[in-house]
Formats: sequence, C-alpha cells, structure tokens
Amino acid sequence: MRFSLLASSLSVFLVGAAALQADENYTLRYQFHPGETLHWNVQQRTEMRTSVSKSTQDAETASFSQKTWRVKEVHADGTAVFEHRVDWIDMRQKLSGSAEIRYDSRTDKTAPPGFQDVAAAVGVPLSTITLDPHGKIVKREKHDVKGSSTQDSGEITVPLPAEPIAVGHVWSQPCDIDVPLPSGGVKKIKAIQRFKLESVQTGVATIGIVTQILTPLTDPAIEAQVVQREGEGTVRFDIDAGRVLSQQRDTDRHVIGFRGDASSLHYVNRFSEEFVAEPEVAQQPLGSKR
Repeated sequence: MRFSLLASSLSVFLVGAAALQADENYTLRYQFHPGETLHWNVQQRTEMRTSVSKSTQDAETASFSQKTWRVKEVHADGTAVFEHRVDWIDMRQKLSGSAEIRYDSRTDKTAPPGFQDVAAAVGVPLSTITLDPHGKIVKREKHDVKGSSTQDSGEITVPLPAEPIAVGHVWSQPCDIDVPLPSGGVKKIKAIQRFKLESVQTGVATIGIVTQILTPLTDPAIEAQVVQREGEGTVRFDIDAGRVLSQQRDTDRHVIGFRGDASSLHYVNRFSEEFVAEPEVAQQPLGSKR
C-alpha cells in the first residue's frame, strides 16, 4: 500500500512538473564576451553508394576537427564579431578498389593529393562573422584562404525566435539551395527548416530540427544533389551561457534514376559537434564506422 501511494504521488509530481514546464516561457539568445575563445569538436561521416548499370562504387569520408570562434568585440545590443577558424583536422577517404587516404594536420607535415586545399585552410582565420543574439548573420567576410570554402560554408548557428517561447513552440526559416546545372546555369530549390523546442532540463533547451524541400523535384539528377541538404536532428542549447552545447544531424536518402533508369544513389551522413571548455591538445584517432 505504501509503495502504491508513493508511486501515485510521484506520478502526480511528474505530470505537474511537465505541465509547469509547458506553461513556462524561455528566452533563447546567443551570448558572447569580448576576448573569449569558444571551441567545438566537430565530427562528420558520409557514406555514399552509387550504382550505374552493373557498376557500383562505395565512397566513405570521415573528418574530426576542432572549430574555434575568437570573439573580437561585442556591441551594446549583444551583436558579436568573431573570427572563425579550424585549429586542426583529422580526415580520411576510402573509395571502392582504392587504398584509404588519411591526413592529420597535427602529425602530418604534408597533405596527400586531394587534401592540399583542406590543409591550407587549417590554423588560419577563414572568416570574420558578425552575429546578432538571435543567430542571424549580419555580415560574413570571407578571407582569401585557399580551400576555405570546404570548411567555412553553410549555416553556423540555429536561428532563435525573437519572443520568449514555451516547450512545444515551433518556428521556421526558409532557405534556398543552389544546384548547378549541366548547362552551366543554377537552379534555385526552395526549402524550409523547422525548429521545435522539445524540452528544457536544468537550463538546457533541446531543439528538434527538420529540413524539408518545398520545390517539387521531378529530375532525379537534381534530387541527387539536394539530398545532401535534407535531414533532421537535435540541438542542445545552454540558455544561461547562450551557446550551443551539442548538436547532431542525420541524413539517409535514396534516389533512383539520377543517371538513367538503371542507376541509384544511397546517401548517408551524420554531422555532430560538442562544445569543449578547453581545447584538447591531442585527440583519439577516428573510430570504426558507426
């Protein structure tokens, strides 16, 4: 009987706590301080299988790096100006029928063929970014660094709503995807990112992310390029500190007929990053495939 009463009380408490959390509003803002340096360990793994007629090729790439933001100044409204760089990178590439190629900027004096541009973009400022507290890029000044486009492109933050929000709140941001055409032109694909505040625990907000393509795709060749921008994931945001603690985004897509009827593409990608209070001098080597 005592156990039943205890379980019942605990159930009521949890239900009440959930209801209280749903009613509470949270203000999500990026926060920076002049002179501070922020580090994230970033990992990305991609597996791609392409089949054309009777020929199949597998390609696997993996990279493990440290991303750093050096805050140069913070304006009165909270808008920050920081320098973005990649301090080091450990990467590998494996194609069917070929030996694995690997490069670690911390131990290798020279980069193997195909990795020279990546090596040139390590340890130097790639861009200077002005970011407002809601995560909007006010200005992005890319520096003249060879290979910087591979390590300093795309989105760098999650956009945050202007108003205080409760758990369950959904917001979105439209985005365009530029797809190069064989003719030399570019086709713009409309997409949208949807965000949802899933929960808040001990000051950490969990935000769900889904990227959806809005433009109808009738050409598999174009669809094969767009799949790399689809996917879903989760971001953990420290409300008090005003920064992303970790995130993970996954994509797993199939495309049939991208290069004729007897062709197919299977694209799998996982991107993750985790905030580190202090940069690690040495990292463990990349592990086995997930």
